[in-house]
Amino acid sequence: MLRRFVDIRLDGLHTMAKSVSLPNGRFWKAQTAALDHFKNMLRRYADEQPVESYLDHDDLVALLERYDAVIVDGPTKIGRGIDYFFRRQNAGEGFSTPGFWVRRVDGSETDFSYIQAVKGQPKSNAQEFYDACRAAVAADLLAAKKRHFTAFADSTGRVPCDLTGELLAFPDAHLDHAYPTFGQLVITFRAARGWQHGAPNGTLTLPADAQTTTTFVDSAVAEAFRLFHHGAATLRIVARHRNLSMSAGQRRPKVKLPVQI
Repeated sequence: MLRRFVDIRLDGLHTMAKSVSLPNGRFWKAQTAALDHFKNMLRRYADEQPVESYLDHDDLVALLERYDAVIVDGPTKIGRGIDYFFRRQNAGEGFSTPGFWVRRVDGSETDFSYIQAVKGQPKSNAQEFYDACRAAVAADLLAAKKRHFTAFADSTGRVPCDLTGELLAFPDAHLDHAYPTFGQLVITFRAARGWQHGAPNGTLTLPADAQTTTTFVDSAVAEAFRLFHHGAATLRIVARHRNLSMSAGQRRPKVKLPVQI
């Protein structure tokens, strides 16, 4: 565990120190500066609003060129050519996050991750597997959260945080995996199938246009994880800001919310 912690810290320091250069001449001494640049750019636009600034468009073209040059395990993002960029919500079960999309000259559209493009590396097999597991139970988690609010909300539509008692509205509440964490459940499931060193080829969906979430190709694998998660997950409602700062010692649950299949 200590070695793994050290590796993560060193990887984080490497990310901060690594410089980023784009084909249009843009340069940042650290990846964090480049990430901040595109994060702030994304904030300047509303959903479905085209990127009209010439400088922003030029930076995104160069970023997408970098993406296609280093992330070669899927279809090209530029395709037959870029018409324009815009911001769109990447929606899933119970969540949505804003991201950049590109509309091509042939009328097709696709999303791309500015984070992956800046870092110059695709997600690892383990990260893609984690995403597929999360997608497999996303509907269950959203349903569990809704049931909890239906059963326990007060006259104002709020429920107490299981850690602090703070009353939370639905958007401010996070359905947290107390102990074990979701990551630990994923690792255990992988180990049980003998996939510690990576899922076999054909297990996960390949990258495709407008595919914002990796899923399992075989629905039987997704169902197997759902059943495993149903029996092992201990869930609770906490404030979103609390979930981000919780230590391992705070993950002992008070309430178990059953995830009904």
